[in-house]
Amino acid sequence: MATTTFLSNATVSIGGVDLSDQCSAAQLTVGYDSLETTAFGDAGHKFTKGLQMVEVTLTMFNSYGATEVEATLSDIVGDGDTTIVISPSGTTESASNPEYTITNAMLSSFTPIASTVGSLSVVNVTFTGGTFSRDITAP
Repeated sequence: MATTTFLSNATVSIGGVDLSDQCSAAQLTVGYDSLETTAFGDAGHKFTKGLQMVEVTLTMFNSYGATEVEATLSDIVGDGDTTIVISPSGTTESASNPEYTITNAMLSSFTPIASTVGSLSVVNVTFTGGTFSRDITAP
């Protein structure tokens, strides 16, 4: 049974630009590649961890301007050296609010214009690759 209730209010920074106020959903998936080490005589598959794998998926309200969503993403699309900093709630790291820093992530594509009559313009982006580190110490 859950002992606490968590209200999502993630903070998201891409390439040093805080876009938290333009982000409505954030998902971070971290892990490692599975490398098979099964040898003759083993009764089942055996694995060891390989390289880190990271995926960051964001839903953002499209906005235009020097430090807004479209300009930030246009500057980094195709680059494999983007840094993303994301935490579940607020900017102070702690055991209950870990901050993840993803370095060398790549945004391979994005949709700079997504317009529908009567709707807010929303863009979904996925960053892949790079390495992650987890920090729970307050600055």
